Amino acid sequence: QVQLVESGGGSVQAGGSVRISCAVSGYRWSSYCITWFRQAPGKEREGVAVIGGDDSTFYIGSVKGRFSISRDSAKNTVYLDMNNLQPEDTAVYSCAFSSRVLNVQNIPPVGLFEAWGQGTQVTVSS
Repeated sequence: QVQLVESGGGSVQAGGSVRISCAVSGYRWSSYCITWFRQAPGKEREGVAVIGGDDSTFYIGSVKGRFSISRDSAKNTVYLDMNNLQPEDTAVYSCAFSSRVLNVQNIPPVGLFEAWGQGTQVTVSS
């Protein structure tokens, strides 16, 4: 059974940077898709960045150029580096796993995800 554990959230001032991690366990192969979602209070959950099984990546417009998703296969961990953070980036960030998505050109449909992490809070103050 696949398990995901996020870490690295915290509080930062506007313009600052944070790295969050998603550690994957329970899956024997190194090719898998991880999407980072976020949900702010009172708002719907939105996918912000994804890395496919072939290491292709996609970002939504509001984070493109500021966020970077990457994978360390030796550690079975996917990272989201967030730079120039703004108060509107404040949210609970969660990662989601799919063994079925190889190449990504958009945020995959929620129905394709087989496991979710518990989330980590990122708070950006102005």
